[in-house]
Amino acid sequence: MNLVQKIESWGDTHQTKWLAFFRILLGAVIFFKGLFFISNTGAIDTMISKSAVSIYAVFLTHYVTLVHIMGGLLIAIGLLTRLSVLCQIPVLLGAIIFVNADKGFYSIHSELGLSIIVLALLLFFLVFGSGSYSVDEFMRKHVHT
Repeated sequence: MNLVQKIESWGDTHQTKWLAFFRILLGAVIFFKGLFFISNTGAIDTMISKSAVSIYAVFLTHYVTLVHIMGGLLIAIGLLTRLSVLCQIPVLLGAIIFVNADKGFYSIHSELGLSIIVLALLLFFLVFGSGSYSVDEFMRKHVHT
């Protein structure tokens, strides 16, 4: 058993049931942020074009929107949670470093605090997994061959 499998096994056995609420809330926040990006593509284009990675603006706009919508939904229902979280982490790191860091915590329109909280929760669920109230757990218990 390698290190990653040991961490997954430990995380799966040490998560309490009430943490499912935070996983669902995290997934919903990410999902609705993705819907916001779809309805306001100009906003995400503006955010990315003002950042240090503006040459990749078109690709990043589509990637961030897709990852937020699909990843948020998968995190909320608890399906492929760790994979979804791994796809979200670069997006949140980019949001913290390139987009929100110049505004700081105390700006009126700053989302730096929210981005840091979401990143911390993503790292938490990367280690602890989806928990007992999830599609992953249902599939683990009901293996069909």
